[in-house]
Amino acid sequence: MIDVTLQNFETEVIAASMTTPILIDFWAPWCGPCKSLGPILEQLEADYAGRFTLVKIDSDQEQQLAQAFGIRSIPTCILMMGGKPVDGFMGAQTAPQIRTFLDKHLPGEHELVAEAEAEAALELLQAGDTEAALAKLADALAADPGNDDARFDYVKLLIELGGLEEADAMLAPKLTEIPRQLRFEALSQWLNAIQSAATGPYANWTVGQFDEKIALNKRDFDTRFAKARLLMAVGEWTAAMDELLEIIMRDKKWADEAPRKAFVAILELLTPAKAKAAVQASGKTAGGIEVLGKTQVQEDPQAVLVSNYRRKLSMALN
Repeated sequence: MIDVTLQNFETEVIAASMTTPILIDFWAPWCGPCKSLGPILEQLEADYAGRFTLVKIDSDQEQQLAQAFGIRSIPTCILMMGGKPVDGFMGAQTAPQIRTFLDKHLPGEHELVAEAEAEAALELLQAGDTEAALAKLADALAADPGNDDARFDYVKLLIELGGLEEADAMLAPKLTEIPRQLRFEALSQWLNAIQSAATGPYANWTVGQFDEKIALNKRDFDTRFAKARLLMAVGEWTAAMDELLEIIMRDKKWADEAPRKAFVAILELLTPAKAKAAVQASGKTAGGIEVLGKTQVQEDPQAVLVSNYRRKLSMALN
């Protein structure tokens, strides 16, 4: 349990809720129901063993915070996740009632295990230990097969390491979903490009051979598309998108829009993962509290690249 004021609100509530759900208890020393609710909440925090963090805000002392959350009566509890309020309740509640409330929103123990394994995998990847990272992601999926983030990262890493058959098998269930998630469609496009480059009719062609054939006919879209897929297979993403744009600008509907679909897949694969941020771009917290000073955000070069090519695609389609 943590006592929160305006001074530590950003750190203990907004930033902390990006990784762990935060239950805010708005109370006051004179409030009778608050005195009965407080010990129940503290016991539940212990029982849930890290699945959420309890913070207490004295609504008399922290009126600016109470006003920002629209508190009209106490006790009022607000559950924060991902920097935003997701649910709440007013008045004293029994332990079973609060458990029911919490269980609607909090991840289960197997999901927490999966998240911990996935986070460990990310650290290993950053350290360059790809094989260990792959094992951690496999553990994450074993703990929680429904963790799509872990599945995406696992399949992507499998493809990067050449485990194409296993990647195909792990990807298959997501491709039967309606609608398909764009990120899994993107992995499928990449995997297909690698397989085509290795076994298709243009296998073993060099980029120079493609260029010589295209020079004879700018509208040889089959050759252009095969070249683009070869470039995708070897990770030459911008060159692949440039080649795909050449087709799109000449014939938007060619081959059931296959070049556009491949282009969109590349953009999805290149889009940086969303960083967990404690402060919204507006300069206010999720509770509407003004943040002092201005946060200077440095643009990610890859995000700029993706933005530029999104613009190019839009111009080609219009």
